[in-house]
Amino acid sequence: MSVFTGAGVAIITPMTVTGEVNYPKLGEILEYQIANGTDAIIICGTTGEASTLSHEEHLEAIRYTVEKVAGRIPVIAGTGSNCTETAVYLSQEAEKFGADALLLVSPYYNKATQKGLIAHFTTVAESVDIPVILYNIQGRTGVNIAPETIAYLAENVKNIVGVKEASGNISQVAKIAKLTEGLDFDIYSGNDDQIVPLLSLGGKGVISVLSNIAPRETHDIVAKYLEGDVKGSLELQLKALPLIDSLFCEVNPIPVKAAMNLLGWEVGPLRLPLTEMEEAHQERLKADMEAFGIKAKGEQG
Repeated sequence: MSVFTGAGVAIITPMTVTGEVNYPKLGEILEYQIANGTDAIIICGTTGEASTLSHEEHLEAIRYTVEKVAGRIPVIAGTGSNCTETAVYLSQEAEKFGADALLLVSPYYNKATQKGLIAHFTTVAESVDIPVILYNIQGRTGVNIAPETIAYLAENVKNIVGVKEASGNISQVAKIAKLTEGLDFDIYSGNDDQIVPLLSLGGKGVISVLSNIAPRETHDIVAKYLEGDVKGSLELQLKALPLIDSLFCEVNPIPVKAAMNLLGWEVGPLRLPLTEMEEAHQERLKADMEAFGIKAKGEQG
């Protein structure tokens, strides 16, 4: 059984003006996401600035989210680390808090071999009883999880049940689909501009940055496709492309936090080494939001 089908939001972590995690604001955003059709919450991922959260903040954000969502949709906790022991600790704590599943990014900086990746993911997954979704994003980690490695893990570790594929390589996604054929294993797009192509290969949905500001539309891209309205799904996907490009014109989550602030969410600043969005890029983002039908605060009407 899939952890979720549809659009899961890789949710931002709102901060106060002085840089602390803003839990009341996080609660407001969670309610907004649920009310607007998001199919799952992914907390403490890349978009949530997990790499600059302390362990205490990381775990409190997971605990708070599980409690706030209260079983209405699945909560998937990002608990990956470049240290296997740390990933085990975060994963076990997330399980205790009631997370429905885990998202485990491949170890970054260490540049593990495929053998090392197998050992790492096996160790972490076998330390818990809840489902695990692998997260493949070579652009951030320096290492690609090979399709053969993903297939091996899918076949040999019972609770490794899916992958968030953010390689951008559709041929690789096709190979993963082929190698995991017949297994109870799901593929999710990690790229908002490739939702429809990935669904065409049997994918179950997307773990999305776009969903932060367009939850209903992102949900609908997946829902329409799975309901057989491929044309309607494709139209939404293509309409969103300029906005998606703007959301990645600087490193994620700089643009999406800027977009949330433009919408009046007051999600606060980023943590260093991330800095605020360049003014020219922000103007482009604002224009693409409006072209998509999302108006900045003060321009509603």
